[in-house]
Amino acid sequence: MSTRTTTATTDTAPPLRVGVIGLGFAGTTHLDAYTAVPGVEVVALAGQETDRLHELADSRGVPHRYEDWQDLVARDDLDIVSIGVPNALHHPIAVAALESGKHVFCEKPLATTGDQAQEMVDAAVRNDRVLEVAYNHRRRADVQFLSGHLAQRDADGNGPLGHVYHARASWLRRAGIPGIRSWFANKETAGGGPLIDLGSHVLDIALHLLGEPRVVTASAVAYNELGSAGRGGSDRDPVSAATGRPFDVEDFASALLRFEDGSSLQLQASWASYSKDVEDIEVELLGSTGGARLFVRDYATEGTVTLYSDEQGVPTVTRPGVRVPSGHHQRVIEEFLDTIRSGAHEGHHGEFALHRSRVVDAIYASAAAGREMEVAA
Repeated sequence: MSTRTTTATTDTAPPLRVGVIGLGFAGTTHLDAYTAVPGVEVVALAGQETDRLHELADSRGVPHRYEDWQDLVARDDLDIVSIGVPNALHHPIAVAALESGKHVFCEKPLATTGDQAQEMVDAAVRNDRVLEVAYNHRRRADVQFLSGHLAQRDADGNGPLGHVYHARASWLRRAGIPGIRSWFANKETAGGGPLIDLGSHVLDIALHLLGEPRVVTASAVAYNELGSAGRGGSDRDPVSAATGRPFDVEDFASALLRFEDGSSLQLQASWASYSKDVEDIEVELLGSTGGARLFVRDYATEGTVTLYSDEQGVPTVTRPGVRVPSGHHQRVIEEFLDTIRSGAHEGHHGEFALHRSRVVDAIYASAAAGREMEVAA
């Protein structure tokens, strides 16, 4: 096992050395985020598409290239392995990297199953390495504004919404099954459809805003009506009927989640449905003295936050002027690097992402069984 350690960045401290695995959108986003941070060197890149591998490495100045991820992970001079590959590969790559003493940044979800996610967290704890997951949407400026708003307390210690008894979270598309001919639509490689792809993001936002309550049960349904019929694809990839590969994940899922304190969350996710004209992300919190809504229509960057309350018994609606610049992909990488440099790794072994994987497991199990299921601890 590598014994290489890292320290806070100074004029004399060695740079953090990174190896990135993955050549698609996720891997390229990781690569560009690291290269923008001082005190970081991307020294290795891995992926199976040879032309793309050399194109990316040449354009970003990455000296070492590998077609096999095992060869990259085997390097003993890396501090970090960054994973941007199909979901089913997260677990084997992360465990191998963590066991060799490297910190790991992983695309969401942590793994395709909660048990695999647990093994990843166990490896991070055992080796005291940071395991961070790319739940970047919680870093949006509007989500951060709401988080700060909810943290406010009056003289009696009450928050602006009072007791939040129910929440709704959804990411819904009119048509946008990603890569309808790709690994996204295959349960073995993806672990599921829009629930694990989009729903895990809004689940993360909701749990983050609510203060990380523990979900104890899930009652869910899941449907595959459009994808299996060759509908719901993007403009670039509109149909699945001619692929010869079954579309074996859901295209819509809905769940009622119950928390330990008796409050609840309704979660929905779709890649395609005849209910929208574009795409929207929504998280709404219902409290005993107020409410809050995040509504992002077609990736809007302004006017996404609404607050509801009463003033002297009169209902009021406030729309704060929150602008959402790009860069939340960059911020999650920067926070990951700061955690590594701090040396304070406790609580940064992927535990929060593990709970999200357990919740996703319970949702899929409930939909398959047709009854409410407990969420594993």
